[in-house]
Amino acid sequence: MATISVDLDTIQTTTAKALEVHGAKPWIADSVAHAVRIAEAHGNKICGLFYLQSYCSQLVVGRVKGDVEPEVHQPKPASVVVDAKLGFAQAAFSRGLNTALAAAKTNGVATLAICHSHTCTSMGYFTEQIARAGYIAIGMTNAKSCVSPPGGTKAVLGTNPIAMSVPDGKGGLAMQFDQSTSAIALGKINMAATAGEKIPLGWGVDSEGQATQDPNAVLSGGSLVSSGGYKGYGFGLMAEILAAAFTGGSTSTQLEPLKATQGKPHDLGQCYIIIDPTNVSGDLFWDKLNLISEAITSQPGARLPGSQKVLPSAVDLDEKVWLSVLELAKA
Repeated sequence: MATISVDLDTIQTTTAKALEVHGAKPWIADSVAHAVRIAEAHGNKICGLFYLQSYCSQLVVGRVKGDVEPEVHQPKPASVVVDAKLGFAQAAFSRGLNTALAAAKTNGVATLAICHSHTCTSMGYFTEQIARAGYIAIGMTNAKSCVSPPGGTKAVLGTNPIAMSVPDGKGGLAMQFDQSTSAIALGKINMAATAGEKIPLGWGVDSEGQATQDPNAVLSGGSLVSSGGYKGYGFGLMAEILAAAFTGGSTSTQLEPLKATQGKPHDLGQCYIIIDPTNVSGDLFWDKLNLISEAITSQPGARLPGSQKVLPSAVDLDEKVWLSVLELAKA
């Protein structure tokens, strides 16, 4: 596989251009392109340029709206709601964030509900912004059903990721943890199938509920399994309730494949819980956080997840992928 080094600024501007020429307003294109940039910087290929062709195709057919203005409401002092109007989640989040942070500062805790949006891809991208503003963040969403319940064979939940970010009190991150509640992200199953590769046992089951190493058996009638068995299933189920029932969004079983060009709009929801870390213990929070951190980092090789990442200025991309991005930007 031939690779090419591309700087992140170029990735962002080219992605934004591709979105614009396919129907997104400039400010909306910029918000999505920045999320793509950060995903690529973190090596999160599934949430980066991997999604760009889908974004552009769905803009053309109207499966995602690229020219809508999200509406922000505050039905209660600690509740902020953003109607994405079937547009991009990144744009809706950007419109509601400051109101939600102000609500958390006033009330000690607040919820930010993004309603009727396109898929948001990486949850950590959003919770990181909240943490860098000085607040603890927990975020979750759902996706098309691909995970069967323990003891079952029919998919009822999506990969349903949950992200958690904690500020360090200095504008940075003390911790960030972002994972799907399935054993693996569905995109990795798709990538293995495309490459003709086997998958490890424990990632998915076939249509009979039997563990399999064949990604196609998972994709055609089978399902993923929850991370950690019934424990992960419980987290995935709570993510489903807060992302779908709480926001009024689509349930996992109501969704069509998210990357497909044709289909009805995603109409997804995301739920964020925002906490002022000093609301209860005051500045003692930072002392206790340091004690927790020191107990971990004092052990060679151990660290708080997400706490010491330094993003590069450029990344290596599959040359074919980058050429396809350039073509999208010229369309």
